[in-house]
Amino acid sequence: MKNWRKIWAAALLTLVIMVVAGCGTNDSTNNAANGAANNSTNQAVEQSNNSGNAGEAQHTAYPLTVKDDFGTEVTFDAAPQKIVSLSPSETEGLFAIGLDEQIVGVSDNDDYPEAALSKPKMGGFQVNVESVVAAEPDLVVVTGTMIKEETIKSLTDLGIKVFKSNPKTVNNVMDHIKMIGQITDHQAEAEQVVKQMQDELNQVTEAVKSVKEEDKKKVYIEFSPGWTVGKGEFMDEMITLAGGVNVASDIEGWSQINEENIIKANPDVILYAKSVIENDKTLAEIVKGRSGWDQITAVKNDQVIGLDDNLLSRPGPRVTQGLIEVAKAIYPELMQP
Repeated sequence: MKNWRKIWAAALLTLVIMVVAGCGTNDSTNNAANGAANNSTNQAVEQSNNSGNAGEAQHTAYPLTVKDDFGTEVTFDAAPQKIVSLSPSETEGLFAIGLDEQIVGVSDNDDYPEAALSKPKMGGFQVNVESVVAAEPDLVVVTGTMIKEETIKSLTDLGIKVFKSNPKTVNNVMDHIKMIGQITDHQAEAEQVVKQMQDELNQVTEAVKSVKEEDKKKVYIEFSPGWTVGKGEFMDEMITLAGGVNVASDIEGWSQINEENIIKANPDVILYAKSVIENDKTLAEIVKGRSGWDQITAVKNDQVIGLDDNLLSRPGPRVTQGLIEVAKAIYPELMQP
């Protein structure tokens, strides 16, 4: 068990580094592509919402051409019947909108829902391209820069349709779920999932709306030892939506921390991924054991709170459940049932 936890912590750090590398190499290009792709997504979702008569189930008209979050155009002649997911958040989204039977492969990191465990595995951060090809998918979905670009190219060169998402906000996540519903002709199911997510989002924003600007708590989040997240990522937005102020909001994306800067920022609440273990120590023990951190308000007041890693990190249908947990950690008195 200890060895597994060490491997999991290393995998988390690897993922963080991959995200940093992928987001930092060509920001202007990615931002432009994301802007164009988001416009395409919104148009497709609007087309979906406007199709059909009121009260009737919506259906996708094919052929359908859409752009993914990186600006790549993909055309579907019919609803995909064989889908491979190469990232946990995509897998969760596919199951949530009722595509269990269409899923013919998932990544090695997929562990939710339980049914995902019995699906054929396609590799982890290193994709088993041969297994993906053998599954003969009509669609491969993947989040962000988790998979190497040369791997994506090897799949598309073989004529396999790959759709990549890169959600940076909770609304982006909901729009992406609608888009997958559009592509797969599961629009009604996607709308139901998004409605629940919107209700959960509203629950949080309504609960914390009374918090005055000057009374907002300062929050620090650590997902992997020595790493935090700044602006431009949905995890930063989660803190803001929950009524907090991210003390690392002066940095962009994922970054290694400056311990002295965190001490100076003096957060009221520290959030961490509770399953991460390094050298037989939890993140809480690591955080509390750092020199000078015993003077931080959150540590002195025992407001170092562990949260479910998956709810924090996966931009899928459970992201708003993660938001609820973040809000409960920051303002438990406001999030009473």
